[in-house]
Amino acid sequence: MKALRFSRKEGRYAAAMAASRLRPGSGAAVGPLSLIDDDAPELPTPDWVRVYPRLAGICGSDLSTVDGHASRYFEHFVSFPFVPGHEVVGDTDDGRRVVLDPVLGHAARGFEPPFDGAQPGDGDDYRHLTTGDLEPGIQTGFCETTGGAWSTEFVAHPSQLHEVPDWMSDELAVLMEPIAGGVHAALRAKVANGDTVVVIGAGTMGLVTVAALRHLTSPGSILIGAKYPIQRQLAEEFGADVVCAPDELSRAVRRATGSFMIDGRLSGGADIVIDAVGSQQSIEAAIGMCRPRGRVVLLGMPSVVELDLTALWHRETELIGTYTYGSETTDDGRRASSFELAFELAGKVPFDKMLSATYPLARYVDAIAHAAESGTRGGVKVAFDMRDEKRRGTGDT
Repeated sequence: MKALRFSRKEGRYAAAMAASRLRPGSGAAVGPLSLIDDDAPELPTPDWVRVYPRLAGICGSDLSTVDGHASRYFEHFVSFPFVPGHEVVGDTDDGRRVVLDPVLGHAARGFEPPFDGAQPGDGDDYRHLTTGDLEPGIQTGFCETTGGAWSTEFVAHPSQLHEVPDWMSDELAVLMEPIAGGVHAALRAKVANGDTVVVIGAGTMGLVTVAALRHLTSPGSILIGAKYPIQRQLAEEFGADVVCAPDELSRAVRRATGSFMIDGRLSGGADIVIDAVGSQQSIEAAIGMCRPRGRVVLLGMPSVVELDLTALWHRETELIGTYTYGSETTDDGRRASSFELAFELAGKVPFDKMLSATYPLARYVDAIAHAAESGTRGGVKVAFDMRDEKRRGTGDT
């Protein structure tokens, strides 16, 4: 099979980190990521399934890994070498077209699920992430045993797979994983009827969260800061009420909530702020735009940040993390998985407009550079396209 493999090479990891400071995405050219031609991963147990990717997305966590900025927190939840990639639509041996819930949950590792109908991301104890039938790995794309979607073949447990309906294009299906993450974030935010909700960051995750907020909750208004024209266009189309430049967002919140300014800080603010960036600056902004006793939701993946949390303490702000997907309860009391709701949402929102460009695996340096600069290049999402690859055995890229 052809695959992009990430190895544990500290010198190259440091080189990737240094290069990416000059230009985001350039870690792909100098870091520990390489194109290989190797044997496909073995099935861990007979019930596992082979998946042959059609399209595989490049997400923010992938870019952080390739550029050497991923948190050291995950070191014990990853096994090397691994093949990245977890946003994927592909084919199984029995002819099904599927998308992947990449979380390697209890069932995938040979344990009983925590409750009947549990999704891979459910549970209140993470000990299974480093034990069981697999090498350590928080999800497909960070586990040596399974392989990943940046390849012509990987393996998955049946509990991870969702069949794609005939009406859905590959270009839409490859976005189902981030859409499911947006659904989970919107419902974790616990939006009450009439709440003012702010989203910081208008990349893929910010945009899909706007759509999920609009269709699955009942906010009074949704505000988002969007830097680039394509982001502003899609934010409006996906359901935002107010779209402005990021540096104008605090003023927009002030106007929407009737807040005063106290030494440059809002006296009040939005009921809920969802940070889809995860930087020091965005987390500080989220806390600053949230009203006293409001709620800040961290959707963007933070790393090591230095924050003055006095405002969080003083304003009694609730801070919530949201990671991947799971079992959800909608406003009307319905129980469903994040992916079930994502499929329904995909029938109402033109998410496929976010897919801006595709590349073959052989052009991975160009693809990753494009993904890191997608906003400045008029796009949102970049993916690898394996539809012209030989999906079984080896073949030319």
